[in-house]
Amino acid sequence: MFEQTPLFQALIAHSQKNPISMHVPGHKNGSLLNEAGWDYFKRISELDVTELTGLDDLHDAESCIKEAQDLTARLYGADRSYFLVGGSTAGNLAMILAAFRRGDHVMVQRNCHKSVLNGLELAGIRPVFLGPEIHEKGGFALGITLSTVERAMEQYPDVKGLIVTSPNYYGMSRDLTDVVAYMHHHQLPVIADEAHGAHYAADGFPLSVLAMGADAVVQSAHKTLPAMTMGAYLHVGKGSLLQQRKIEHALQSIQSSSPSYPIMASLDLSRSYLAQLDKSDIEEIIKQSNDLKQHLTQRGFLVIEPPIGYEADHLKITIQAKREYSGYEMQAAFENHGLYPELADSLNVLFVLPLGVSHETMRWKAAIDKAAAELNSREYRQKRNKYAPFPEVSSLFCSYDDMWSKETRKLELKQAEGRIAAEMVIPYPPGIPLMAKGERITKEMIDSFYKLQQNSARFQGSAGSEIGVFTEEGEQQ
Repeated sequence: MFEQTPLFQALIAHSQKNPISMHVPGHKNGSLLNEAGWDYFKRISELDVTELTGLDDLHDAESCIKEAQDLTARLYGADRSYFLVGGSTAGNLAMILAAFRRGDHVMVQRNCHKSVLNGLELAGIRPVFLGPEIHEKGGFALGITLSTVERAMEQYPDVKGLIVTSPNYYGMSRDLTDVVAYMHHHQLPVIADEAHGAHYAADGFPLSVLAMGADAVVQSAHKTLPAMTMGAYLHVGKGSLLQQRKIEHALQSIQSSSPSYPIMASLDLSRSYLAQLDKSDIEEIIKQSNDLKQHLTQRGFLVIEPPIGYEADHLKITIQAKREYSGYEMQAAFENHGLYPELADSLNVLFVLPLGVSHETMRWKAAIDKAAAELNSREYRQKRNKYAPFPEVSSLFCSYDDMWSKETRKLELKQAEGRIAAEMVIPYPPGIPLMAKGERITKEMIDSFYKLQQNSARFQGSAGSEIGVFTEEGEQQ
C-alpha cells in the first residue's frame, strides 16, 4: 500500500501523453527555457503543471492528491494530513489561525521559530511565553516542562491553548505526554511545530508529538526526508480539538492558489520512501550516525549528547571543539574543505545526516580530518557563551493590535536597554528570535547580540547594531 505514489504517478501518466500546453505555467512543459538552465530544468518542468483534468486540486482534493494525503495520514497515525508547499512556515500560520481567536492569551514556547511569532501577530494573539530548559554544555534552548506550563496557567488562567516546538533545532526532545494530557484535561488544544521531526514515524527515532496526543503538528519533510525545499506536512491528530473547516480555510488563505506540483509530488514520494524503510535500514542509519560520532571524537571534537530526560535524533550530530574554538570558526574550517554544516552558533556546529546509508562517508571523514588538523594548528581562544536564559513565564508589554498604533524609532542597540523592541532580531539559522517584537530589551539580550555579532553570526532584523524601538511619551521620532 505505502509503496504507492498516486500523485507522482498521475503526473508521470500526464507527461507520457506528450500533452500540448495551452495553459500556465509559461515554460510550456519545459519547451520554453533559458538555454543556460535547460539541462537542469527541462525534466522537472515536465511535471510542473497546474490543476488539469486528472491532476486534482490541492485546495479541494478529491482524487490523486487526496489519495496521497490519505496515505500520509495513515502512515503518521493522523486523522487527516495536508500537503504544504510553503514549508512549516505555512503550516504554523495556518494552525494558529485555525486554533485561536484574536485577543486570546496562548502559551508559547519561547524558543519558537520566527514563523510562530509572525503567526501570533497575524492572528492578533497575546502570547504568554514559556522559558525552555537550557542545555548546560550546548548553551542552547531545549524544551518546556509541565511545571512551567502549570505556573503559566496559574498566572494566566484564561489561556486558550499551547504552542510547543519539539524537537529543538539540534534534534533533542522530551516526552510531552504529560503536558498534552494536562492541557486536554482543561479542554485546551496543543499545536506543535515539529519541523525537524518528519522522520519520527519510523521506528528507532524519538516519538512524534502527534503520537503524544497533540491536536495538530507541522513537519518540514524537506529537512530530513528526500523532499524538495518548501515541502511540508500538516497533520491533524485523532480526536483533535481543532475544527477541520477552520484548518482548511486557513490553509487556503495562507497557501498559494497555484501550488507547486513538483513539491507536492516530492511529498508523495518522500512518504513512500519513509514507509518502506525496514528495521535493517534503520539499524544501518543509526550505525552510520554512531560511527561518525566516534570518528569526530577521535579527531578531538566533543559530541554534545542530550541531558537526562531528553532524547536525541540520530540524524543530528552537534559538536564542539575541545580546544575552545567558536562554532563559527569550526564552520569556516569545515567549509574550507568542502563540508557544509547545517548551522553554527557561538559554541556548536550541527550536522544533519541523511535518512539513508550514504556512499560518501569517506569524504565526510576526510573533510573532518583536514578541518581538525587546521583547527589544531590555531592558538587557544576562550569560548563565548551564546544566549541569556529566558524567563520562566513572560509576556509582551502590550498586544500586537496596540503596537500598530505606536510610533517607532531607531536606536543603537547598546542604548536600548529597558526599551520595547519594535522588531525581531533573529540569528539565522536557527531562526529563533533573540529579541521578539514587543519584548523589553535586557542587558543580557544586548550582550548576547554583540557576542554573536563578534563571532560573525548572521542576523535577520537589526540593521548593523541598530534596532527599532517603540517611542516613549514625549520622545521625538
